[in-house]
Amino acid sequence: MNYKLLFLLLFTSLFACTPSAKISTPTLKDALAGKFRIGTAINDEQASGKDTLSVNVITQQFNSITAENCMKSEVIQPQEGVFDFTQADRFVDFGMKNNMYIHGHTLVWHSQVPAWFFVDDQGNDVSRDVLIERMKNHIFTLVGRYKGKVKSWDVVNEAIMDDGSLRQSKFYTIIGEDYIRLAFEFAHEADPDAVLIYNDYSMAHEDKRNGVVKMVQNLREQGVKIDGIGMQGHLNMTFPPIDEFEKSLLAFADLGVQVMITELDLTILPSPQPGVNSADVSLDYEYQKQMNPYPDGLPDSVATAWTNRYNEFFRLFLKHSDKISRVTLWGVTDNQTWRNNWPMRGRTDYPLLFDRNYQPKTIVKQIIDMAGTVK
Repeated sequence: MNYKLLFLLLFTSLFACTPSAKISTPTLKDALAGKFRIGTAINDEQASGKDTLSVNVITQQFNSITAENCMKSEVIQPQEGVFDFTQADRFVDFGMKNNMYIHGHTLVWHSQVPAWFFVDDQGNDVSRDVLIERMKNHIFTLVGRYKGKVKSWDVVNEAIMDDGSLRQSKFYTIIGEDYIRLAFEFAHEADPDAVLIYNDYSMAHEDKRNGVVKMVQNLREQGVKIDGIGMQGHLNMTFPPIDEFEKSLLAFADLGVQVMITELDLTILPSPQPGVNSADVSLDYEYQKQMNPYPDGLPDSVATAWTNRYNEFFRLFLKHSDKISRVTLWGVTDNQTWRNNWPMRGRTDYPLLFDRNYQPKTIVKQIIDMAGTVK
């Protein structure tokens, strides 16, 4: 008897009868389906398909994308009336091609706005009417171009200070408090079906929480369409206290709006200014070696503490998944995060779910496992 031939026939018939023998690894988007969308901010290298390794992670793990920089006003309208949609078109096309929920960021923000926006030909502040018209034109042009494709927008970004007062931005000092209402009204008129969001950081501060609640209540009393609040998740190892974050989440949900966890990352690095918990992009400190303690990787004990901290927050998100519509990471892998260069350039940080080799960290499996235990 030809035993080699018999073995070959048995082996072939076994796998011919089991076409589903291929083992599939659970993904974040599959595990979290029915709970909330899981998303990431993407850059132009990813949207264009050049960064193929990142694209693989994005399409396998996430079902929502946010424009990291390509829709900010300095990119979209660098000169008055001169719009550049090159990157934004690639971003939207990427989302459409991959059947993803597309979120636009951001329409009105005091930062990363071109200098011309607030001044006339002589460099003086423009009038209230001129700035309103510029804001309206910018919003109508951007939102109108992607009507029906971009499903939600950060309409106003970071307008409230930690003490609950309104930021004294150029939008505020020239137009007044009404600029927030006007921005939402313009966005709604440009796309009546889009989900319109107010987005801000450090939302666990009690005074800021109260300020946001008051603002949303005032807008809704005026009949303004505001659909959600984005709680930026720029976390560190001590701030925010998870119980205060939960209080804000519940306070915002009680307003009857959607809650989104946005711009999520967890830095392990020390702050150059202890006690200051902010995501203000204007902060800039000179490099100090002691502020970059892990250039070659995290010690096991530090990595474990970091994982446990992330675990706490995802446990909270799953606990309140009936109130949260989306959780979005601010980047894909550690080698691309803004945290490496903010608020001090040249540091090595580890704030995201995927490492510098595009591999999932331990926390990814923990999230998938946790999601399976929540009904």
